Amino acid sequence: MTKKQLLSAAIIVALSGASTAVHAAGFQLNSQSATGLGRAFAGDAVIADNASVAARNPAAMALFKEANFSLGFNFIDTDVRVKSGTYHQPKITTSIFPPSVDFDSNAFDIGGTDGIGASSFVPNMHLVMPINEQWAWGLSAYSNFGTGTEFDDDFAASLFGGTTSVKSMNFAANVSYLINEQWSVGAGLDLIYGMGDLKRGFDAELCNKPLFGEEECRTVKEDVIDVEATGFAVGWNIGAVYELNENHRFGLSYRYSPTVKADGDDPTDKIDLPLPDMAEFSGYHRLTDKFAAHYSLQWVQWSAFNSLQLQTQSDLFGILPSMAIDKAYEWKDAGHISIGGTYYLNDSWTLRTGYMYDIAATDELMSISIPDSNRHWFSAGFTYHPDSKQSIDFGFTYLMGEDVTFDESLSPSLPAPSITGATTRSDAILVGLQYSRSF
Repeated sequence: MTKKQLLSAAIIVALSGASTAVHAAGFQLNSQSATGLGRAFAGDAVIADNASVAARNPAAMALFKEANFSLGFNFIDTDVRVKSGTYHQPKITTSIFPPSVDFDSNAFDIGGTDGIGASSFVPNMHLVMPINEQWAWGLSAYSNFGTGTEFDDDFAASLFGGTTSVKSMNFAANVSYLINEQWSVGAGLDLIYGMGDLKRGFDAELCNKPLFGEEECRTVKEDVIDVEATGFAVGWNIGAVYELNENHRFGLSYRYSPTVKADGDDPTDKIDLPLPDMAEFSGYHRLTDKFAAHYSLQWVQWSAFNSLQLQTQSDLFGILPSMAIDKAYEWKDAGHISIGGTYYLNDSWTLRTGYMYDIAATDELMSISIPDSNRHWFSAGFTYHPDSKQSIDFGFTYLMGEDVTFDESLSPSLPAPSITGATTRSDAILVGLQYSRSF
């Protein structure tokens, strides 16, 4: 068995596992505005307190009587940990005579791996321009999806960990139409710019047991995947708003998200970034002059991803015949439910809070590269109005994940590389700041 044969096989197997990492559920961002962040995005498809509502429901632009511009950012700091787990490194021993091969594994403890989460700065910009009493148009730039983990170079299970970064930027142009006092509709096009960065390593212990003499072993370590790719795709969104009266209204929106086919400088640098469709229903109810309650229910079509099939080269590892690798995903449709409240303290200050239960899309199959679990959002924020035309928004969220324990392997046919008993946890802190102005 040669080093070239081993690495060729490793690349094929690694690509199967790497696709799981890139497409793993849980890389949806809710970061379109600091205003929404402060209420856990409860009611965000219909509240329309600034132009950022266009990112959730284009029909809500019909609620604006004058132009509004909003500019802000959200900062996301994730704390991702591998609390426990065992990595089984391939150990392949061959003998010359009689011909025989033993496929074994070495075990390494990978527990206590901290600090693999990434921090990200997510800007957003929104503009809503009423044309007349019925028509309005708007432009937005923001992100719907993004995630990232980065393991140290000496991380034992580098074929499973390594570097994983998936980001997208959405540039939207929308239009809305006010049908009557109760109904508004809207639609728009989304130009999506996707970016993927994927790095994976592979290491194995190769041992030769000669007919005479002592066994000789050496460790092979190579970078087998190093891909940086970008690409564009076009999606669309539609929405509707129903106003029962000035204090009670409902919003419904649907967003079609395409697959971004990203390419890099090298012809082999290709990453498909399939983005799920989303639907959202929101309600807003101003119960008194001072207090309003609001809520949202969002559905995300993660079940669009099933599995990836690959055929290995013949003579895999120099010892196994050609085989088909079926890397299953088995994602489920997911989403979130959020509730919130807004307190209108006075003309200068508005206070808000919210809670979101964010459901993980992963089911039985999980990955340490993008740990996913059900998440709890605890949010609070405020708006300060320097005058009737301007507002400054601040939002804060503590996102608390849950411990999940699982095993991970690249193929049931291979005893190693694999991970057993991995327990991961992902928490995050999100902070947002935003400036809005009407004119």
